[in-house]
Amino acid sequence: MRKTLILLTLTSIACSACTVSEVVTAEKTKLDVASLNISENLLLDIGIVRFDPGIPKNNNSEKTGIYEGLREAESRYLPYHIKTTLQSTGYWGAVRVIPNRNVFSDVIISGVIERSDGEYVALRLKAEDLTGRQWFERTYKTQTGSRSYAMNRDRTEDPYQKVFNDLANDLRIFAARLTPHEIATIRRTSELMFFADMAPTAFGEHLEKGEDGYVTLLRLPAENDPMVARLRQIRERDRLVVDTLNEHYANFYYGISIPYEGWRKKARESAIDIRQTKRSATMRALLGIAVTAGAMTMNTSSSSRSGRYTKRAIQSVGIDRGIRTIYSAFQLRRSASIYRDEIGELSESFIAEATPLTVRVEGETRRLTGTAEAQYESWRKLIKDIYQLETGFSETVDVGIPARVAQPTG
Repeated sequence: MRKTLILLTLTSIACSACTVSEVVTAEKTKLDVASLNISENLLLDIGIVRFDPGIPKNNNSEKTGIYEGLREAESRYLPYHIKTTLQSTGYWGAVRVIPNRNVFSDVIISGVIERSDGEYVALRLKAEDLTGRQWFERTYKTQTGSRSYAMNRDRTEDPYQKVFNDLANDLRIFAARLTPHEIATIRRTSELMFFADMAPTAFGEHLEKGEDGYVTLLRLPAENDPMVARLRQIRERDRLVVDTLNEHYANFYYGISIPYEGWRKKARESAIDIRQTKRSATMRALLGIAVTAGAMTMNTSSSSRSGRYTKRAIQSVGIDRGIRTIYSAFQLRRSASIYRDEIGELSESFIAEATPLTVRVEGETRRLTGTAEAQYESWRKLIKDIYQLETGFSETVDVGIPARVAQPTG
């Protein structure tokens, strides 16, 4: 009898202990911000390409926890937040999210989302300039804390902010090692790569790309060359279109910020609950089996009738408690799968279509539709056709800028 009472007591204590919540304090990295204005000719432009969402082939969301719709949204959302972080440092020229590498920014940042589930994030990020020099390729990761999604936190700080600040600081450290001559070479190479893409016959031989991927600047065009002036004008129009597409990215960024943070917060809570319920379920199942086995093997014989009744009653209570404990373990495991279902439901509504972009050339209006990436592809084809046909540009390029969704404040 004493053995069974001990088992019953241990079951109650152990099951109550399983409900203790995890408390994690997130690590932070201070963002390095320029204390003085930097000369404009020493500032490099940065283009951030839409990330690879990192969706495995033949992905099974139930097993991997990777939901395609959400990852596709993150592949646009995370680059835009990196853009805002880099812009705030004062170390760079124009920072843009770019549809593809044909934008020819001085520095290109690309990345793969290796993990993002609200609790943990891991991004493999690569930085390189247009001379072919790879700055670095690193995996940035962090674990969010119990206060990362608090309502009263600094809302300018993303729960993944440590990753973005680490990247920004690493970029600043690498750029600080570049000489003014190297910076000028990167900027000139960027410009000539655009010229060569638009007019390969005239400017293709100004650059040479070696087998190692490095681009050598062979010669510069004459500053009084009318083709240079015209192509610079076209490039400014190209940048205007890219800036407009960044308004689309911004609209998408602010549009999904509230539901996306809600998903991450819920996903983190669910991940912790899943671990706790699994741990609790396992302990309850083991203890339930132990209590049931102990109760069933209990010696109910006694010299008196009242003693036998008492032992049998205790045995019955022990078996009932053990069965209930085993059953509750299965219920807890079932609740873990329900959490995953909730995450899946929240992941289905992330879609990124851009507002149509309107361009007027020589009085003729062209309407570009589709995603931001598709619109830019159409735009590049258009300006190449214009250049080749010598039709020129009108004085203005009118573009359809979408209304900005208000940034959440509370």
